[in-house]
Amino acid sequence: MSKVVLITGGSSGIGKAIGEYLTEKGLIVYGTSRNPERHMDTCKFSLLKMDVIIPESVTEAVSEVITKEGRIDVVINNAGVGITGPIEETPNPEIKKAFDTNLYGPINVMKAVLPYMREQRSGHILNITSIAGYMGLPYRGIYSATKAALEITTEAFRMETLQFGIQMTNIAPGDFATNIAAGRYHAPVLEDSPYKDAYGNTLTMMNEHVDHGEDPRKMAEVVYRIIKTKNPRIHYKVGAFLQKISIVLKRILPDKLYERMLMNHYKLK
Repeated sequence: MSKVVLITGGSSGIGKAIGEYLTEKGLIVYGTSRNPERHMDTCKFSLLKMDVIIPESVTEAVSEVITKEGRIDVVINNAGVGITGPIEETPNPEIKKAFDTNLYGPINVMKAVLPYMREQRSGHILNITSIAGYMGLPYRGIYSATKAALEITTEAFRMETLQFGIQMTNIAPGDFATNIAAGRYHAPVLEDSPYKDAYGNTLTMMNEHVDHGEDPRKMAEVVYRIIKTKNPRIHYKVGAFLQKISIVLKRILPDKLYERMLMNHYKLK
């Protein structure tokens, strides 16, 4: 029997790549989007309307999948937003929006699907976090914080739900060639800001990293392998070697040396 998969944020980028690949592999895939009607013509799998920050919207979409398929075997929490800027100059409403989408959104989805998975005595939830969640990155601190919070939340949630036969996994991607930069909130580079030059240069570098990132299909292939794994790991990292090794270096280097390494990378004084 083909597994039934629900992917949040399935209309573009990594979510769409995962949905298309899993569909090719014979899985039954439902993606979600806040505006699914805009993407029906270009999507190779079913799209449902869902806004992860609205619990009622999440419940309705999950119920629709259950009504149609009778079960949900895999949930991929992929929906998220990017945010950049000096923390001092980032508006509080934008900070809240980032946490609402990147942390509370996945929690809403997990709460909605867990009763069904518990009844099935099986299920696998994969949360797409970020390598940025393993370190505080300059001018991307809020984004790093949201993804770090999701990593830790998943670790705790996993221990609470293992007794019901439910698996939870974090997958932390590095930079992939998607449209996330276009939809990211950028705090403006203000002419009179003390961060003007440093932030402006870092923002340019971040956008270039995304533009030259890896093919999202690589993420899709990893997701498929994890779904097929009988006893998956808790954490996976997917990205360029330097991005993955940066996590190892953070564990072994003195804090200030690691900080200096990051600042040199971003050409910060």
